[in-house]
Amino acid sequence: MKKVFIVIACSLFMSHFAMAQAPALKLGYVNSSELLAAMPEIRKADTALSKYAKSYQEELESMGKEYQSKLQQYQGGEKTMSDAVKEVKQKELLDLQNRIEGLQQSAQEKIQAKKEEMYKPITERVTKAINSVAKENGFSYIFDASGGSLIYANEGDNIIALVKSKLGIK
Repeated sequence: MKKVFIVIACSLFMSHFAMAQAPALKLGYVNSSELLAAMPEIRKADTALSKYAKSYQEELESMGKEYQSKLQQYQGGEKTMSDAVKEVKQKELLDLQNRIEGLQQSAQEKIQAKKEEMYKPITERVTKAINSVAKENGFSYIFDASGGSLIYANEGDNIIALVKSKLGIK
């Protein structure tokens, strides 16, 4: 019994001693969405993306008007058309509809690729600033609160002000 008590006491003492020797983790968090929204570079990129997307939108609207016009012409003259002419007109309408759908998909892909291209240097700059702030202030981990994966955070651990300062944002 005495041996068991000594073993337990030694175990408790050693675990307490080991805990005292372990470096404390310093955790911080930042809301990257809020940080990015505060950056003038993002606003410039969004403005450029809007202009880029508008060109596709205008082209799609033009094609949509052309489709509606051809559809109305077809519907208006359908009763007097021969089967061969109907078939040709239907094929024209179907081809135009397929081109519109293809342009919509292509536009979405190109706009997304352009966004990624424009945002990449900005997000790399933010990541570099966060890493720098974390190292300078002794943080072990930094969490991103914008992802919704943070359940509780002490406001004192929010490093957004430090990162904004590092990026020169007021």
